[in-house]
Amino acid sequence: MKEEFLAGRNDLCPCGSGLKYKRCCMLHQTAHDLSVAELYLKNYRIKLKTANDIVGIKKAGKLVVDTLRLAEEFVRPGITTNDINNLVHDYTIKNGARPAPLNYRGFPKSVCTSVNEVICHGIPCDRVLVEGDIINVDVTSVLDEYYADANMTFFVGECNADAHKIVSIARESLKRGLSVVKPDNTIGDIGYMIQQYAEGEGASVVREFIGHGIGKSFHEPPDIPHFGRQHSGITLVPGMVFTIEPMVNSGKRFLRVLEDQWTAVTRDSSLSAQFEQTIVVTENGYESLTPYEL
Repeated sequence: MKEEFLAGRNDLCPCGSGLKYKRCCMLHQTAHDLSVAELYLKNYRIKLKTANDIVGIKKAGKLVVDTLRLAEEFVRPGITTNDINNLVHDYTIKNGARPAPLNYRGFPKSVCTSVNEVICHGIPCDRVLVEGDIINVDVTSVLDEYYADANMTFFVGECNADAHKIVSIARESLKRGLSVVKPDNTIGDIGYMIQQYAEGEGASVVREFIGHGIGKSFHEPPDIPHFGRQHSGITLVPGMVFTIEPMVNSGKRFLRVLEDQWTAVTRDSSLSAQFEQTIVVTENGYESLTPYEL
């Protein structure tokens, strides 16, 4: 009786392709003839999304982008971050959705507003925006049970060259990460592209906060680091939905979390900026489910 060859994940694939088994036939067959969707759920807890799921997330995503555009028009010197929170909350409810951040693990507001040295998770308050600030507005809406998540960094009035530079690097970092999203590339490829670009421009990439899967839950597998090695990590396949949201600092990458247990700030008080979109891997690349021009 011929002995069956059992390839390990990191062994060369027995089909002779020269690729590792995990990047070749493992994606298409197993000893139990699992589908790719079953395989990714079993091995990685990743729920590949159906066509109906994509429609639902895209609908929520349109609301998220519309909300961000509303916030962009509203941001100006003299308003408070609480004013932005009220705007986002009211618009979300008016459109039949709910703001996902509100009461999520105790977060007290409906949107994250991160100003200047705040990297992420800034809690709206009575802080007044002044000329020269930059502010990241991070919106996640739940519409008909589906979540979508995106953010943008805005200028408050006239800003100096340092502010323009870090916002430009953050925007381009997301663009570079998106550029390598396609089947057979890996999660590590995304992080590598972002890290190489941002660090090459003299910025640093935050390690502690990363992108994430999303669907009928706010946060799902997989994790999407914004740093890493090429050809490492989970292979991308159609139906994977996740966020890419690089946080880049003009100084060092190190951070501290304030006493509120949410607000993360740069340890050296340098500026931080971020852009985020929710995307789905398609047969030929990706589609943004929260599309806006980069």
